[in-house]
Amino acid sequence: MNRRFLYIAAGLIWGIPGVMITLKGIRAYGTMPDYELWWLILITLGVLAAFLWMFNRIVRRYCDLIAKEPEKTTILHTFPVKGWILVVCMSCLGIVLKFIPCIPDEFIASFYCGLGPALVWSGLCFCSRSIKEK
Repeated sequence: MNRRFLYIAAGLIWGIPGVMITLKGIRAYGTMPDYELWWLILITLGVLAAFLWMFNRIVRRYCDLIAKEPEKTTILHTFPVKGWILVVCMSCLGIVLKFIPCIPDEFIASFYCGLGPALVWSGLCFCSRSIKEK
């Protein structure tokens, strides 16, 4: 595989779960009464800002690592070992949260609507880097 494909693969690995998480958060927002929305939106914006800040640093670091790879490499070089551990742990945490029935909808709505768009943005950043790759 060439480096352009590594950027696209990274974008899909981050972006697709981001879309799924965002949709789940939006569905949870649909169950909230109107009087609760203002403070949930504030929490969502805080979560979004925190994850955008954190993921921006991670994306930049991973893009720099991909750029250093030889032109032909394997998909395993998309992320360093710590990156793959992060992807697996976040996936497992998402699966666990899905099956815990006592998680309130307020948490799902605000957390997922903050995390999901940050993941989608990160995926788009990876994919845009593939366009810049020569």
